[in-house]
Amino acid sequence: MGIVKKNAIMMVDFAIDAERNEKLGPEDAIYRACVVRFRPIMMTTMAALFGTLPLAIGLGTGSELRRPLGIAVVGGLIFSQVLTLYTTPVIYLAFEHARIWFANLRGRPAVKTVPA
Repeated sequence: MGIVKKNAIMMVDFAIDAERNEKLGPEDAIYRACVVRFRPIMMTTMAALFGTLPLAIGLGTGSELRRPLGIAVVGGLIFSQVLTLYTTPVIYLAFEHARIWFANLRGRPAVKTVPA
């Protein structure tokens, strides 16, 4: 859970930084963040996955007690990583659009960064 949370926070942080410093729109900013952070995210996940793989496929004395833990961790890493890589950009864009909508509702147009 900590790895996935850290990866999502880093993607959002990169997107916010790209919006502010590079004057990108929300869609372009989150896309850039996903492209830049994909390799480190996959490296971290693969390191954890390969570290846990011996538990999931382990043989020998007592392996029947450790195998369910290994399978749960490997399956959880794969599922949560796929879910994070797909849902983080969608949720980020939903919050950005909601922020703009609420700012317009209050009567103060939100500053929307658009590429020049």
